[in-house]
Amino acid sequence: MAKKKTVTVRQTGSSTRRPGDQHATLVGLGLGRIGKVRTLEDTPSVRGMIRKVAHMVAIVEE
Repeated sequence: MAKKKTVTVRQTGSSTRRPGDQHATLVGLGLGRIGKVRTLEDTPSVRGMIRKVAHMVAIVEE
């Protein structure tokens, strides 16, 4: 069985005073507070979500 690739992201910026769709994207990634870290499956849809809020998150590990 192949090991699934993962990506670890940390929220570095606040979603306050941002468009609602960016806040919803952070919630979809499982984030919501500055400093929260999540490990997610590395899929094209997750990569697109990270790209949308790249100014508020940092990739910790790939």
